[in-house]
Amino acid sequence: MSPTPSTTAPYRRPTPAVPPSPVRTACALWLTAVAAGAFETVPAVGRMAADGSGSAGETGTGLAVRFTVFTLAVLIARRMRGGARWARVALGTASMVVQPPAYLTDGGSLAQTLSRAGALDLVFAGSRIVHMAAVLAAVALMFRPAAGTWFRRAG
Repeated sequence: MSPTPSTTAPYRRPTPAVPPSPVRTACALWLTAVAAGAFETVPAVGRMAADGSGSAGETGTGLAVRFTVFTLAVLIARRMRGGARWARVALGTASMVVQPPAYLTDGGSLAQTLSRAGALDLVFAGSRIVHMAAVLAAVALMFRPAAGTWFRRAG
């Protein structure tokens, strides 16, 4: 009798498909946004310490909330990179780009704000610009045609 191929060969996990470039780039941009957000924390805490506007409890609570949000954003970005459609939607709607335009629509003046800005404010603003640009670019990339195909196949 001739040997037959074994039907009890060890199970091999299928190699996951590589996401398309827009999805990989969007994930990298989400991680950039999280890093910029984490960096924004430093001047924000510095400002509160310098002007005495926040107690230790308020600062600790704020840091805990930010840490939780940043952790969730990283985890959701990883799920988005893996093809989870819900993660793409969650990231697209939970961006941090509402506050600055809201300030301007409420009558805030960019020129006036910049004229009063100190070095710490400018560092914070630069970080916020990087943060917002990364979020906006990531959202746009997540909805490119190649990304849409990826999410339909993966999900």
